[in-house]
Amino acid sequence: QVQLVESGGALVQPGGSLKLSCAASGSIRRINAMGWYRQAPGKERELVATLTTSGSTNYADSVKGRFTISRDNAKNTVLLQMNSLKPEDPAVSYCHAQLELPFKRGPRPYWGQGTQVTVSS
Repeated sequence: QVQLVESGGALVQPGGSLKLSCAASGSIRRINAMGWYRQAPGKERELVATLTTSGSTNYADSVKGRFTISRDNAKNTVLLQMNSLKPEDPAVSYCHAQLELPFKRGPRPYWGQGTQVTVSS
């Protein structure tokens, strides 16, 4: 069974930094892309950052210059370094992956359970 396990969520002061990680496991033939979305109470889930196998990145305008996405290929893990955190940064971050599975055509989307990110003084 494919799993995305997130970690790193915590309470941090405004202007502080936090590092999230997401590890993919299971019967995975190929990881085409991994990334992060986030959602605050009463808000829609929005893209934060994604990273493809080719190395292409995509960031939301609101986090450009503050967040950095990277991969640890040895651990099938995607990382999100978050700097200069603001109170308006949504509370829950969700790991997302586009995975190619054995005997399946094309990539399929998978989601983690979410990790709580709270920015407060």
